[in-house]
Amino acid sequence: MSEKHCYIVSYDLCQPNRNYQDLYAALKSFSVWGRLTESTWAIVTDKTHAEIRDFLMKYIDNNDRLIVILSGKSAAWTKVLAPNEWVKNNLVL
Repeated sequence: MSEKHCYIVSYDLCQPNRNYQDLYAALKSFSVWGRLTESTWAIVTDKTHAEIRDFLMKYIDNNDRLIVILSGKSAAWTKVLAPNEWVKNNLVL
């Protein structure tokens, strides 16, 4: 089994009145996930950043923006949507 890491996923969906539900479902399909802000999530997986990007590209339009970043060793935050304990326990994996 590969080592799991936490990734930050951020996106801009540029089409007006875009249905976010399929993208949300795709992000929630990872066994460990947390929504940090309206368009930024953290996920924990053994997949690579490129594999995550390629998977999520199926749920966005060609003009949308998407970035997947391997989480670092530390973080500071305020008022994120995910519970503070979840962020503490998962963000720095």
